[in-house]
Amino acid sequence: MIELVKKWYNQYFSDPQAVILTAVLVIGTTVILTMGNMLLPVFASIVIAYLLEGVVRRMVQTGSNRLTAVIFVFCIFLAFLIFLAFGVAPLVSTQLSELFKELPRYLTEGQQLLLGLPEIYPFISEDQVTELIDLINREITGFGSQIVSLSLSSIPGLITLAVYIFLVPVLVFLFMKDKERIWSWFGGILPQDRKLVSQVSDEMDLQLGKYIRGKFIEILVVGIVTYIGFSILGLKYSILLSVLVGLSVLVPYIGAAVVTIPVVLIAFFQWGWSNEFLWVVGFFGVSQALDGTVLVPWLFSGLVNLHPIAIIISVLVFGGLWGFWGVFFAIPLATLVSAVIHAWPRVNNITSKETVEV
Repeated sequence: MIELVKKWYNQYFSDPQAVILTAVLVIGTTVILTMGNMLLPVFASIVIAYLLEGVVRRMVQTGSNRLTAVIFVFCIFLAFLIFLAFGVAPLVSTQLSELFKELPRYLTEGQQLLLGLPEIYPFISEDQVTELIDLINREITGFGSQIVSLSLSSIPGLITLAVYIFLVPVLVFLFMKDKERIWSWFGGILPQDRKLVSQVSDEMDLQLGKYIRGKFIEILVVGIVTYIGFSILGLKYSILLSVLVGLSVLVPYIGAAVVTIPVVLIAFFQWGWSNEFLWVVGFFGVSQALDGTVLVPWLFSGLVNLHPIAIIISVLVFGGLWGFWGVFFAIPLATLVSAVIHAWPRVNNITSKETVEV
């Protein structure tokens, strides 16, 4: 047993570069796990600054001064935040309150439809329908009590959110303005001979940059197209549903399946089995198909291809660890794991290369 462990250690950790990479990964993971909640504004600012860096870099390549480009892009970012806060958020809040007012009527209609199922499908008994209705009522009651308790304890959260709203833009500006100084500081901490760390970080820089900017564009395109389609078709709560559909692209496969439920239910309660209902369902299905077959391949053509099972497992694991940001970065983190595995030095590989050269 000791010999097996020693052989495994010599194969994967005999290279000093592997030890350096292991130390960097362990320290980074420890910081995120132990101080993730405290450093949440910093992580959010890094993500936003990384998202805006692509625009700044292109302006610099066209001859603009970096500070001028940073100020210009930051002003656009602030204008976008103001539009979201005072333009989109109030409309979403209004439609959400309207939905809660209509919810009892929807529940009553849904119960009546369920009670009529035994007449249409004889293999479904009335007892089964009654148990299902009781289960739904219990879940709704529990969800309502959670909302009440959340609203009563939300005052500290609102104060924290107000601090974040002020703090995050400041950090975003500083991260963009002092990017070179920050990178130089990090480079001074790491050992000078860090080829493996640089190799993995360069690969992840390309992957993360394209993923974050691609996801942002996908959310905007999917949300805007969905809103236009739902508005033309006359679907209720079009802004609220389009925001949900746009955010659903953060969770591959699972998000699209989950967001389909409220879209179909609201369309059904609004029109029943009608042509309008079929038009909404058809439009939603076509838009989701175009997102998966046209938009996603175009935006993420340079990303490492991951098996759907690996994507779903990464969403579950990293989402359980870090919540929203874990879900958002599930694919890049899975790509990081893949990049580390492929770049990790192995004694057998080195020996075989030397043998070929001889």
